[in-house]
Amino acid sequence: MSYFHFVIVFCLFSFIGLQAQYTESDWAERDKWMKTQTLLDMANVSEDDRVADIGCHEGYLSIYLSKLVKDYGKVYAVDVREDRLATLRANAKERKLTNIKTVLGDYDDPKLPENSFDVVFIMDTYHEMDAHEKILQHVKNALKSGGRLMILEKLKDRVKGKTRKEQISAHSLSPGYVRKELKQAGFIIISEIENHGKWELEDDKQMWVILAQKP
Repeated sequence: MSYFHFVIVFCLFSFIGLQAQYTESDWAERDKWMKTQTLLDMANVSEDDRVADIGCHEGYLSIYLSKLVKDYGKVYAVDVREDRLATLRANAKERKLTNIKTVLGDYDDPKLPENSFDVVFIMDTYHEMDAHEKILQHVKNALKSGGRLMILEKLKDRVKGKTRKEQISAHSLSPGYVRKELKQAGFIIISEIENHGKWELEDDKQMWVILAQKP
């Protein structure tokens, strides 16, 4: 087999493997350790809501949200990587979900329409946002009055009590920093989960959740 044919076959099997792995049955373990239903209940997502999933990756949460908001709702799935969005579109098409809109965001702007959303989710992504102050303002502008922002992050044991810079270098962040940044951005914190369990069941990665509201 030539190198050219090998590359084609490898890419084809990689694509098939990716598609095959991305099924609801593969989510069962994540549903448990992430306690996804608890998060959705806490955010109070309703039928017909307009919601956004910033840092959507291949669409785990976006697809859940799509089924929750149903035909008259809308999900804006935002990521800075087009390849992830392409996979999400394929996953949505396979499931005949037509209420998901993919958005290629910038690193400092999720490119969401203003005054449009009931709930925005940022799940295990906020620590990657160097321009977090700008992004929070964009999110605030995108939310309706009374709209909610849910942030889920993990705090690794080895960086507890460290500086923000040290924590984000470890792909981690403590709720104290985020709580302060949300308040500075003009959000009201309405609910928190200090210990939401272990990220991917790893003992050194404690999840936490903050739900904030636009006045």
